[in-house]
Amino acid sequence: MEVKIGVQHAPREIVLDSTQTAEEIEKAVAQALDGTAKVFALSDEHGRRVIVPAERLAYVEIGEPSVRKVGFGTL
Repeated sequence: MEVKIGVQHAPREIVLDSTQTAEEIEKAVAQALDGTAKVFALSDEHGRRVIVPAERLAYVEIGEPSVRKVGFGTL
């Protein structure tokens, strides 16, 4: 899943490809926003972890994984 995370007072969004499902990501966001969790944490497909304080979350956009096209082809 491609995930874009907006952080308050940060000029750029965080973009990562996560191996978690959309439902798992949505559940983690809900826990961070309702106060159950103090941080919002995700890991990408390379094993790196992104941890954002829950009170600094501006938005989380969950999308489909982007297919990377390589080479030349007809459109």
